[in-house]
Amino acid sequence: MGIVFQIAGSSSKILIEANVLAQFAGDPDPCIAMAGQVGSQIKMRVGSTWLVANVRSLVLDRRIDGQIVADVDFLGEGDEEKLTGKIYKFRRGVTRYPTPGTEIFPVSSSDMRQIYAADERANIEIGTVYPTKDTRGALYVDAMLGKHFALLGSTGTGKSTSAALILHKICDLAPQGHIVMIDPHGEYSAAFKGNGAIYDINNLAMPYWLMNFEEHCEVLVTSEGSDRTMDCDILAKCLLAARLKNRLAEGVARITVDSPIPYLLSDLTNILQNEMGKLDKGTNSTPYMRLKSKIEELKADPRYNFMFSGMLVGDTMSAFLAKIFRLPSDGKPISIIDVSAMPSDITAVVVAVLSRMVFDYAIWSRNEPQRPILLVCEEAHRYIPSSTIGGGQSVRKILERIAKEGRKYGVSLGLITQRPSDLAEGVLSQCGTIIAMRLNNDRDQQFVKAAMPEGARGFLDSIPALRNRECIICGEGVAIPIRIALDNLAEEKRPASGDPSFTDLWQQTGGEAEIIERTVNRWRSQGR
Repeated sequence: MGIVFQIAGSSSKILIEANVLAQFAGDPDPCIAMAGQVGSQIKMRVGSTWLVANVRSLVLDRRIDGQIVADVDFLGEGDEEKLTGKIYKFRRGVTRYPTPGTEIFPVSSSDMRQIYAADERANIEIGTVYPTKDTRGALYVDAMLGKHFALLGSTGTGKSTSAALILHKICDLAPQGHIVMIDPHGEYSAAFKGNGAIYDINNLAMPYWLMNFEEHCEVLVTSEGSDRTMDCDILAKCLLAARLKNRLAEGVARITVDSPIPYLLSDLTNILQNEMGKLDKGTNSTPYMRLKSKIEELKADPRYNFMFSGMLVGDTMSAFLAKIFRLPSDGKPISIIDVSAMPSDITAVVVAVLSRMVFDYAIWSRNEPQRPILLVCEEAHRYIPSSTIGGGQSVRKILERIAKEGRKYGVSLGLITQRPSDLAEGVLSQCGTIIAMRLNNDRDQQFVKAAMPEGARGFLDSIPALRNRECIICGEGVAIPIRIALDNLAEEKRPASGDPSFTDLWQQTGGEAEIIERTVNRWRSQGR
């Protein structure tokens, strides 16, 4: 269909005959019919190997009629079968570059099957490779989870369903797995009823004493500036004293303010009261009163019962870890933590505690038989914001740390977000596999391009043109960059994230008084 006329390290230029493209257009094989178009693949023979490249852009040659100049990015190479000339043993990277004048050929569907054929590594098939009808696209699970992954896409592109599809496939492959998913909208509990354990404010029962000092400060200290420093110092002293009162503390050689030792909230308020009464304290009574009133407020507010209830004082740490991390999993390898009904001012702290428990457990269990854990964070831009000021910094720090160091300890991070440009810088580049659905915002597109490997740039140009439930995957989880039309998911496995039909729902009427009555009751009692 043409020749190579300029070679460079990553991208090169080829000349294509326009009339040959017109002939290919009617071919029954969709790959050959698409040959030469943006996003299609071409191949060229170099010695005994076939080199495969992706077409990035096309422009008409102004000097010669009927000639098209195209930019291509090399994807990889495969050996040539002697009898049939087909590609086999395809691998990423280029050993030998072609010379100008090398002939180029279209890639057929049978070639695509060889190029995208999964090798012996554990993999999950999630869809069909574009533009073929039957070539299956596979994700290598170990490589994808070992180096973290990110799923990106604008609202309404099928992001939640795609996340559910990938997690369902992983659960089917590894029914004894350990997956913790933070669900901020309560939409995934519908998808994982059969193979997941669902936790929300009614049954999470997360003990407040699991928080470390920084998280305690985020919850209990309300002041700003120099007052905040003073309040934190007082809290550190009193919190350590409260932890030391527990008999568990007697058998432990060294206890710090961060040690997860149970303590009574009443002990903490009593210690604050006693400290406030001392004459040699370096400040007036206001900081003590601030902390004391905040603790009383949390104890009295029923919305915080899932965390600050008087029932959560016993040493339930082992049971809590076993429950949340699915150890053992009993055929339900995923736990969905629905944080949608939690008060917004404490959600970030809950996510921080859960994420830190995952990481700390991995660190302290290094001499034990390993149980890797996958932490999936939906709406990740909420918890890892690009700004380093404001509340919720403890969750940002721990998730950044997992992104950088989690791999060494067997902790994998899955980030799902619609605003990659709002993520903290560096976190996206720590994700070895990027699954990009359609992104409408130009700034988000630039952000993803910066995090992608060089050879995938051609694929990325088509991100704004993707249809719903189509994605581009590149990085460690796939052999070479790939565009996939994702499989359909059974209705009972889908998250409850469908868009409401305004025209249908606005035809219905009746029973509004009862709806309002029930809603107001739930609203007032802060229960769902």
